Amino acid sequence: MPPDFLGAVSGPEPQRGVGVIAPFDLALDRELWRWTPAGVSLYLTRTAFVPVPVTVEQASLVSDEAAVHGATRDLLVPEPEVVAYACTSGSFVNGATGERALVEVMRQAGAPAAVTASGALVQALQMLGADRISIATPYVESVTERLHGFLDEHGIEVVTSVGLGLLGQIWKVNYRQVVDIVRSADRPEAEAMFISCTNLPTYDIIGPLEQELGKPVLTANQVTIWAALREMGLQAVAPEQRLMQVVDAPAA
Repeated sequence: MPPDFLGAVSGPEPQRGVGVIAPFDLALDRELWRWTPAGVSLYLTRTAFVPVPVTVEQASLVSDEAAVHGATRDLLVPEPEVVAYACTSGSFVNGATGERALVEVMRQAGAPAAVTASGALVQALQMLGADRISIATPYVESVTERLHGFLDEHGIEVVTSVGLGLLGQIWKVNYRQVVDIVRSADRPEAEAMFISCTNLPTYDIIGPLEQELGKPVLTANQVTIWAALREMGLQAVAPEQRLMQVVDAPAA
């Protein structure tokens, strides 16, 4: 070993960054990293705590434009190439207009590019050519209905939906429960399945569910990271998942 071995060591390798704005109750940071290539870092921040259950009210509070603007500003120092708003309900609760407004707020705050979980879903479905879907959610009915409305505005028909009716602690839902609601929601006429909520664990079951159902299975965290990386000209790490197989033309 040379005498100045440590002085000769290079690195670390430069990292490209994705800024992630997550709701205060998100517990699945590690799942987001699983789709992320080795040369990319995630810079995460949380929206402020609001003492309400997972309802339409909560979704509206965590998507407050001033809060999203401030959170975006908090992420800019490490120079992310894109900022992702990683809350599905917060990005669909106010419809297509509300989702577009969130993207604009992040850009106005200084994000070089911006995506939302719900906007990413629409992009993914368009790339897959699917406009009739089934959805599985952890939500109460009033929140799931807002998702129906958002998708309808984008010309996407919801064939059927099944929800768990949870008001909190969604991150504690296990894979078996997710599989059960997906199987309950699936219909032959649905061209794809969407599992909503960035606080619902899904990574390991997407591929097996796609094999069982014979159609693409999209999830909130999956499409969010896919869309953010696509803005950077990169692909997510999950070659066995259909979204990554079909979409091989990055946006950048």
